[in-house]
Amino acid sequence: MGKYKYIKWFNEIDKNDIPIVGGKGANLGELTQKGVDVPPGFCVTAGAYTDFIKLSKLEDKIKEKIDGLDVEDSSELQKRAAEVRELINNCEIPKEIKSDIVDSYKEFSKNVKVENPEVAIRSSATAEDLPEASFAGQQDTYLHISGVEEVLNFSRKCWASLWTARAIYYREKQGFNHFEVALSVVVQKMVNSGKSGVMFTANPVNSNKDEIMINASWGLGEAVVSGTVTPDEYIFNKNDKKVSEKHIAEKITMIVKSEEEVGTVEVKVGDYLGFEKVNEQCLTDEEILKLADYGMKIENMYGSHQDIEWAFDKDTKELYILQARPITTLKDGGESKAVTEKTELTSLVRGLAASPGIASGKVKNIKDISEISRVEDGDVLVTVMTNPDMVPAMRRASAVVTDEGGRTCHAAIVSRELGIPCIVGAKTASEVLKEGMEITVDATRGVVYDGIVLQEDKEEKAEAASGAAVVSEDLINQLAPITATKIYMNLGEPSIIGRYKNLPFDGIGLMRTEFIFTNMVGAHPMYLVKTGQGDLLIDKMAEGITAVAQEIYPKPIVVRLSDFRTNEFRGLKGGDEVEPIENNPMIGWRGVSRYISPEYEEGFRLECRAMKKVREEYGLTNVWAMLPFVRTTWELKKVKQIMAEEGLVQDNSFKIWIMAEVPSVVFEAEEFAQLVDGFSIGSNDLTQLVMGADRDSGILNNMGYFDERNEAVKKAISILIKAAHKHGKTISICGQGPSQYPEFAEFLVQQG
Repeated sequence: MGKYKYIKWFNEIDKNDIPIVGGKGANLGELTQKGVDVPPGFCVTAGAYTDFIKLSKLEDKIKEKIDGLDVEDSSELQKRAAEVRELINNCEIPKEIKSDIVDSYKEFSKNVKVENPEVAIRSSATAEDLPEASFAGQQDTYLHISGVEEVLNFSRKCWASLWTARAIYYREKQGFNHFEVALSVVVQKMVNSGKSGVMFTANPVNSNKDEIMINASWGLGEAVVSGTVTPDEYIFNKNDKKVSEKHIAEKITMIVKSEEEVGTVEVKVGDYLGFEKVNEQCLTDEEILKLADYGMKIENMYGSHQDIEWAFDKDTKELYILQARPITTLKDGGESKAVTEKTELTSLVRGLAASPGIASGKVKNIKDISEISRVEDGDVLVTVMTNPDMVPAMRRASAVVTDEGGRTCHAAIVSRELGIPCIVGAKTASEVLKEGMEITVDATRGVVYDGIVLQEDKEEKAEAASGAAVVSEDLINQLAPITATKIYMNLGEPSIIGRYKNLPFDGIGLMRTEFIFTNMVGAHPMYLVKTGQGDLLIDKMAEGITAVAQEIYPKPIVVRLSDFRTNEFRGLKGGDEVEPIENNPMIGWRGVSRYISPEYEEGFRLECRAMKKVREEYGLTNVWAMLPFVRTTWELKKVKQIMAEEGLVQDNSFKIWIMAEVPSVVFEAEEFAQLVDGFSIGSNDLTQLVMGADRDSGILNNMGYFDERNEAVKKAISILIKAAHKHGKTISICGQGPSQYPEFAEFLVQQG
């Protein structure tokens, strides 16, 4: 097999070949040499890349593109980097390199007895002494690639990925010669994964070296690695060769081969495999044992604890090892970096990880608003479901756990805003987690443990903080990609703008005022009107808006006026005197219908005066208005008239946007577009109302009914985008979908 100049088969390479085939390639070779069932394949050597550049006479052309480049000029850096990649991707691969790749792929086809077999193609960096960051963007894996031309094409894409803006910037800043860095291309048989995941040969949570932890789910392993699915978890004891713990998750999504184009697609487990699979144990006991045996074998080979990616082939049922690397988070003496007090882990409840992080504290089990004063700094707030009245307590809490809710519920949104760990939809949390218990909330994995078990010590936190400080705000901005689509930010808590003001964003597309009402004002607007204290609301609301607007000036800040529901307004001081009780407040008296009602109009006028004060007294003309929960054009005209009477006249310097979250706005999108300056698609409420699925229902969330990617919801959004474009109006989105589902963000960009 040594007949190729530019090809190394997996069984020809080992850990000493990193300079030739990179770390990933050398690792796969080492596993193959030691008899592990690795999907077969070959590496296109780093020398192929180097000779491709030389033989194609690309070096001088690339130097022309990057000579004199000021890498601090982000837009120019992006432009030149794209030009270099285009040079490479448009360049014919030299005959001798091309023939090696083509002949190897053909030989590989014969070996696996499949014509044009599907392969995974990935880059493998050779510059061992360079940090991974220098190769950001190069570690993409191209899956389900088939045929000679596609293999050549994606191999070249891997080579081109050495010239991303980020990689060029890093090499320049570190003083590395661009032409001394190379990469190898790994071409490996594609496993048609029926089930897959990750295995740790020492428990990474509690550092118990006698335990193996296996995470598993249906389909391709990317779903487990990326966190898009909560996987099953199995703890296997090496000593007695038995499974000591099983946690069977609700596996909602899976990643499978796309039937329509190159690559993969995320699908619903229930639709693809049948609804019984959602809560079914993914691995059989025999498969767990087989995996564990493999894990111990690989651990013994390397003489160290391993983090292993694996897959069971859907057709042959064979187990394949896709990657193995040392676990880097274990301390000598068996103590994990994370664990400092208690190592035995007892899982109490599980739910949806809604705001990531780990925190510990004493349980404060809150039944209703009257009890929130009991929550002290560092406590864990446990309740059926939070509401805006609980925000002051949430600010003091180290973490939040709720029985109900999905990833777009109040608890989830506010916890992410406050930067505290949160688990929602934990079903029995308020029953199981008793008052005063000490617990640990792991909101990265959605598990609550008994005791203080995952505490990071202060030294490590300080070390992490000092490490984080190395990445300057200027660097973050420099590394941010230039996008044709503007990126706006959501904000609710004015006091935290300092944390985020230097991020690379184009403005604030939605600033919620609910935090201002609960934290700064504390009283119902109509109660203030009745008691002659209206100026309190005007001053406090103006103060909150100003704190943000002046920090980001002249970038726009779109302030959404109050969108409390009746049950939430009742929690403010005096609210119980002026608010009715509604059976279904989610679709009740809220938004613009409230502003134009005689029962609330005076309260709304106070909100308008606060906004006018910010714009006129403080000169912050970057402040615009957003009207929530609009249902009809006539109510919109009426509310604009009230605003104009209060000095907020719609013109070029003062824009009025509306939330597009009620289907009636979709059906009359063109009529609304002629009355406003912009739409913000409230995809949480829009999905709820299109699908008839309560966004706070943990049951429906877990069953997959609440999903912005539903075709009906996407059609509604597409109609809104077309109408906005037709009339030259801004269209934006402020819901959870784009941050949760990358393919949904891609859909939005494709729609314009």
